[in-house]
Amino acid sequence: MSGLDPTVEWYGHWHAINIGPAGLVQFQKGTSVMKPLLLLLIGLSFGGGVGFLIAASQGVTLDGHDHSDPAQHGQMDRSNTDHSGHEGHQPLDLPAGETAPSLNAMLMKDAKGGWNLHLTVQNFRFAPEAVNQANADGEGHAHVYVDGRKISRLYSPWLHIDALPAGATVKVELNANDHSPLFVGGTPLTVELTVPSDQ
Repeated sequence: MSGLDPTVEWYGHWHAINIGPAGLVQFQKGTSVMKPLLLLLIGLSFGGGVGFLIAASQGVTLDGHDHSDPAQHGQMDRSNTDHSGHEGHQPLDLPAGETAPSLNAMLMKDAKGGWNLHLTVQNFRFAPEAVNQANADGEGHAHVYVDGRKISRLYSPWLHIDALPAGATVKVELNANDHSPLFVGGTPLTVELTVPSDQ
């Protein structure tokens, strides 16, 4: 030490690299191990980051969920899904008029496969935060059926349906928060579409 400030002398003989949560790692100047070890740490830091960026760009998340796989986004087989708790609700008949909800729907072929269902609603708001709660005028969700079998509950105007056979019937029904089917002036708020043949 020879009378020098120990802090100054310590930093004069060591290099310090902060590698994040592991804390401070110190390397002594002039050793043959320092440069390869330093390059290894830099490579691991940047390499891991690049690996995460590549995985994220391919739609994979840290939990292993693949965003490019339709089966992980509501396109799974729902034939065993129990919807019995929502069937048999009494219709909620709303008065006809300017403020009555309305529903239109379009089915469009998706360029990568399957079909995109798009709903156009007026005087109606999709309210996923209020599902299974008290009904409120002009809000709720939709139920989607294919050939009479319920395949989805819809909280927004768009739904991708993985595969539909030509001639299948897609029915969309607007529902109140408690799942009661909505009617306007005695007419159900439903739309039925027939799947066209592939062209």
